[in-house]
Parts: sequence; structure tokens; C-alpha cells
Amino acid sequence: MQRESSRPLRIGEQLRRELTLMLRNEVKDPRVADIIIYDVVVSKDLGTAKVYFSPMDIQQDAAEMIKGLQSASGYLRTQLSKILSLRKMPELRFIVDDTEAKGDRIEQLIQKSLNKQ
Repeated sequence: MQRESSRPLRIGEQLRRELTLMLRNEVKDPRVADIIIYDVVVSKDLGTAKVYFSPMDIQQDAAEMIKGLQSASGYLRTQLSKILSLRKMPELRFIVDDTEAKGDRIEQLIQKSLNKQ
């Protein structure tokens, strides 16, 4: 059985850390101002990086955030390539992590069913 390489995991953690700092301090687009990056999963070939994020305020429009992140992705990749020493910077794909919202919804349903009993 092959063991999973730790390099994509290390690079994913570095990307998460650096992206968080860059979005907080360098990117001025108001659409991406209040974002929490939960995880970055890098493919084995280091060609793509899936960036899982969530808005700090659940009421914010995730579609607008994705547009803002996609418009900033070129800048982000350029800056990341200056910081990290990789031959090829992975393509950034932004995915909304709505686990917290789903968890809140399930909790509400449970409380509602308990109150009926």
C-alpha cells in the first residue's frame, strides 16, 4: 500500500497561512474582506489547490465572494510564488465551505423537533 506524500499537505498548510495573511492585509477588494479560510487541499501533482472558505457573516453573498477571489487569484498566485519556492504555483480553486451553516440548520431542526415533543 502506497503511503500518501506529506508534501501536498505541507504545501496546503503554507498556502492556507499565506492566503489568510494576504487576504487580510493586501487585497483591497471589499468582496473578500471578511473571509475565513478553513483548508487548502493540494493535488498530488501540485497542479491545483482547492481553497475552502467561509464568510465571517453568513448573510454575505458567497457568489460575490467567489467572483472577488477569482479576480484576485492572479495577484495571489504571483505573490505566493514570490513567498514559496515552488517550480509551479498551483491553480487556486475557491470553494465555499458551508458546513457551519448546515450544522446550524440541523441544530435548529433538532431543537424544533424536541420542542414539539
